[in-house]
Amino acid sequence: MAGLNPQTPIPVELKLHRKSGVLNVTFNDGKSFSFSCEFLRVYSPSAEVRGHEPGQAVLQTGKKNVVITHIEPVGRYAVRLDFSDGHNTGLYSWDLLYEYGLNQEAMWQDYLQRLDASGKSRDKAT
Repeated sequence: MAGLNPQTPIPVELKLHRKSGVLNVTFNDGKSFSFSCEFLRVYSPSAEVRGHEPGQAVLQTGKKNVVITHIEPVGRYAVRLDFSDGHNTGLYSWDLLYEYGLNQEAMWQDYLQRLDASGKSRDKAT
């Protein structure tokens, strides 16, 4: 993984709200973003989700009720998030979290459109 971009703000606080399933990330430039656990899970930077090459991304379905169960710091540049569905291979760098924060609404709408087009659901299959 490439080193942290020195221009990227760094988090000064990560706060997981377990009841609401939201991770708040506050950066040292004053920006603060609230991410649902579901958003972070479906946009995991892991190869399992993104694929190994462009165009290989795997649409994540049934993740509506997934929650973060553990946050593990990775050096001074990222965190690894453990999810209740057992997924824990994505490293969320500060660069990535900041980019996600800036683009979250468009990313979420894209995800919902891809789900709809595939006929899949955010709800877990029964």
